[in-house]
Amino acid sequence: MQRLNRELNTTGGVSSTSVGGSVIDRVAAIEGELQRLTSKTEQLEFRIDRVVTDGSNRVEDLEFRICELEPGCDVGAIEYGETLGGVAVASTSQTQGSASTDLGQAGVVTGSSSVGGVQLAIGEQADFDTAMESFEAGDYPSAAEQFALFQVNYPGSPLGAKAGLMQGEALENNGDTTGAARAYLDTFSAAPSGPEAPNALYLLGRSLGQLGQAEKACVTLSEVAVRFPQSSAVPKAAAEKQNLGCL
Repeated sequence: MQRLNRELNTTGGVSSTSVGGSVIDRVAAIEGELQRLTSKTEQLEFRIDRVVTDGSNRVEDLEFRICELEPGCDVGAIEYGETLGGVAVASTSQTQGSASTDLGQAGVVTGSSSVGGVQLAIGEQADFDTAMESFEAGDYPSAAEQFALFQVNYPGSPLGAKAGLMQGEALENNGDTTGAARAYLDTFSAAPSGPEAPNALYLLGRSLGQLGQAEKACVTLSEVAVRFPQSSAVPKAAAEKQNLGCL
């Protein structure tokens, strides 16, 4: 082994001043560095995918709002463009599964609980549950504050949309219909194609009706069936439209 080290040093293959120890030690060090770089790369890919998805959703929502303002624009005929930068977002199972594992090993995301295959940060589930306990106990001001704080403390959380809806419901139960409408709108705008989007849109329409904005409420409620025809929120939106006398 010493002879091999001398030959490598003589030929310039490996410099003894860069990494000490035997060839095996050096190879191990190189492998360790490659593993670290691979983990970092996967972390960045995961974050980029989330940024692209969130940005694309916001652009779609902007197109939807602009169409509402333009006379003669058919909201149902909107053709949404590609993702931001033309970046193809990896499938949820592949991206979240591998990335959450690597992030956990790298110490970026830790904890034992997960939602939809995404591992939660320490305290994330506990903070959400604490806010839910306040809501269920009827302490709506505290619950609304806790759900709002949850979204600030855990941006991009898989529980974020649910927290937004619960914040709106807490505000609504506390008599703040305007604040509830804003919470529902923010929740929908953050993820217009997410799993909580149909309910957020329905609740937004219902809140607008309660605020006396019947025309806007009817348009919003009609969008539930247009955008999410298979959602359980569709019959609820239809019933609310009937209550408001929507044409």
